[in-house]
Amino acid sequence: MSTRSTSPAWEHVQLVGAIADLKDDHYQLLLTLSSMIELLIDKGILTREELADKAAILDRELTATISASLRPIR
Repeated sequence: MSTRSTSPAWEHVQLVGAIADLKDDHYQLLLTLSSMIELLIDKGILTREELADKAAILDRELTATISASLRPIR
């Protein structure tokens, strides 16, 4: 029975594979989300304007939260 130590080259190959998997997962999530949004708009449940407004609100809130967390405590 032989034990193989993990070489830096093999670790690099594994890392590249993991990144490729993440890219595929990210693509699948975006595709699903885009499909859901289109269906909601097509069915008249929400409008593109409502979606854009909500995205802007969430962006401002998250930006404020992140900014606050980066400020040093006095």
